[in-house]
Amino acid sequence: MIYAANVPEDDLADKGANNVHVKALRARAAEEGVQVAVVSAKVESELNELPKEEAKEWLESLGVTDGGLSNLITATYSTLGLRTYFTSGEKETRAWTIRQGMTAPQAAGVIHSDFEKGFIRAETIAYHDYLKNNGYTGAKEAGALRLEGKEYVVQEGDVMLFRFNV
Repeated sequence: MIYAANVPEDDLADKGANNVHVKALRARAAEEGVQVAVVSAKVESELNELPKEEAKEWLESLGVTDGGLSNLITATYSTLGLRTYFTSGEKETRAWTIRQGMTAPQAAGVIHSDFEKGFIRAETIAYHDYLKNNGYTGAKEAGALRLEGKEYVVQEGDVMLFRFNV
């Protein structure tokens, strides 16, 4: 279970820390061992009507980088024990959803069963290193690329290239 606290836009920047209702909800959630996601339905509604750049500027003016919907998605993934990893090539970048604790071969199998069967290794870059170094080539040149084997447990945000032989 996840509690979603619908707050006024003024309460987004501090994630409802000073809102008495959110405080009470967090206390109850702590007793139950569940998460609270703070969302402003009004803000989310207005964000959907704005172009991407304007939406980003408006969120920044509210003192936040993401809308509450991303908080809800993050809490949901965490509660369900899900993780995301990425594959990225010249033509496209894709996000893949896996269960927490999956090994590299299991994660490769989400793409195609042959990837899991013939798994050799995974060339892996942490998401922040991938962005910081402008992609695969820059990350490799900076030494941020790791070679991971069959026992590697995929981490949230890994960018992976699977080597396999069928």
